[in-house]
Amino acid sequence: MTWAEKVNNYVARSRAGKYFQLEGSGARRERKNTRFLTEIRAGFTTFFAMAYIISVNSAIISDSGGTCVCEGTADDPVCDNNSEYLICINEFRVQLIAGTAITCCIACILFGILANLPIGLAPGMGLNAYFTYTVVGYHGTGNISYRTAMGAVFIEGFIFLILTILGIRQWLARLIPMSIKLGISVGIGLFLCFVGLQSSEGIGLVGSDPATLVALGGCPAIMKDATGACLGGKMESPTLWMGILGLLIMSILMLYRVRGALLIGIIFIAITSWPRVSEVTLFPYTEAGQNMFDYFKQVVKVQPLDRILTQFEFDLSASETWVALITFLYVDILDTTGTLYSMARYGGYMDKHGDFERSSMAFLSDAISIIIGACFGCSPVTAYVESGAGIAEGGRTGITAITIGFGFFISVFFSPVFASFPPWATGGALVIVGSMMAASARTINWDYPGDSIPAFITIAVMPFTYSISYGIVGGVVAYIIINTFVWVMEKITFGKLKPDYSKREPYWEMIRGRPLLPIYMRYLVAKVQGKPFNWYEDEHEFSDDEDNSERSSKRSNDKDDEDYPTQVVTTNGANENLTGHEITKEKITS
Repeated sequence: MTWAEKVNNYVARSRAGKYFQLEGSGARRERKNTRFLTEIRAGFTTFFAMAYIISVNSAIISDSGGTCVCEGTADDPVCDNNSEYLICINEFRVQLIAGTAITCCIACILFGILANLPIGLAPGMGLNAYFTYTVVGYHGTGNISYRTAMGAVFIEGFIFLILTILGIRQWLARLIPMSIKLGISVGIGLFLCFVGLQSSEGIGLVGSDPATLVALGGCPAIMKDATGACLGGKMESPTLWMGILGLLIMSILMLYRVRGALLIGIIFIAITSWPRVSEVTLFPYTEAGQNMFDYFKQVVKVQPLDRILTQFEFDLSASETWVALITFLYVDILDTTGTLYSMARYGGYMDKHGDFERSSMAFLSDAISIIIGACFGCSPVTAYVESGAGIAEGGRTGITAITIGFGFFISVFFSPVFASFPPWATGGALVIVGSMMAASARTINWDYPGDSIPAFITIAVMPFTYSISYGIVGGVVAYIIINTFVWVMEKITFGKLKPDYSKREPYWEMIRGRPLLPIYMRYLVAKVQGKPFNWYEDEHEFSDDEDNSERSSKRSNDKDDEDYPTQVVTTNGANENLTGHEITKEKITS
């Protein structure tokens, strides 16, 4: 037995292993093929895929001016040339790097412990842009101040918390048809691929174009115009080819089932991008490159938080504040719901009714994380689709999320290093994860247009609008219109005009399969009524249960053949004589 097996077995037999449902722990519902060290590796893979948020989130929100104040002049209305104001904004940005890392750390650890899911949480990329450029405005030129906007985020978190405790948020999520939930997974896969192919957060293969919106990119920075479109030199950027190299390395390593394939590719490309003497350096000899390199050289840096910590103003008198609050609510509900359900589907925790394990605790953790994030100056926190990178590495439990949180904890002190992972190092991983998530398309009900068309709209709208929430809205609205029209026509024609329902998804049966109130509310009701309560009544059948049942049946069928020698060819080409029992064991572990 190797040291890794000893560690895995020791943790699995511990109380922690049973709580996180590791295989071999004796938990009521073990998650198959879960190993402690695999969860750790998966956590670091997701962390490195998400690490860009440390610097990107702070860069976006600092454009709002934060808590810095400047009175614009006729010559400089937005204070772009006010050195004192720019110094203040830089201090705010640096502090927000630490604030973002702390927020992600607490959110991921909380989510891992309460929800036991391998999903990372961080300030949402679309929401932080909306917060900065629409709500507060560039350098505070919007209708409400940064502190008032933070107060709105703080209130939103409490509204989420109330909705979750009452079970309303979970009930709204369960109303989404299964075909659209599957479409969300595929759409997010395409969305991830699109992100991974762009230059801001990916390898840079796709660029902008004034005529077609997007086009082939990959040109050097000096060949781009003000809009980011290539004027020439397409596919000639050295960093593009480094990103493609990373994509190929990850793909080949995954083909040979090398553990940590995505993590190896990300770290290799990142390290090769740090020397300044190469054409693929992250720190070119420019003013911006020098500033990044100066920050990178600090390695260890502990920041004060006086400019970001609990900067609230609760002024709800302005209509713009209410608009922002409502927008935060519905966008965050749709984004988080879509991401959680797609990751649950990808990881195999979705049950027969379209729900997933500990969904109530997942939404509760998300609501608490929004409140915590607002205290550290961050826009609303949401689940991240980059979590698919860790799931692809074998992450299946909350240990993965806790490891992600540990990575962000380390980055609080080593933020100069973790903020210096270039986008072309992580872009390839996003493309690969997108391809894996697209596999859910084969389980969509393509035989009934009332299910397939809304699912396809969901898939298409997400990458084309660069918004998960718009994709969900498009699919749900299409589903309601199409199927309501069919129902009305059937009623007014007394059943004479109706389509073939034999291929239709059993929507209402799935909705009725789950109770409205969350399990802890039902426990309180039973307690008040003096009735016994079953804490496991929500445990419907999962896809893993079928696999476990098949494996148990397979073991029983092969028991009579345990001592029958059979010649097999192993993966290294050698011939071995294995018993039927050993062959079955080999199939199960693979």
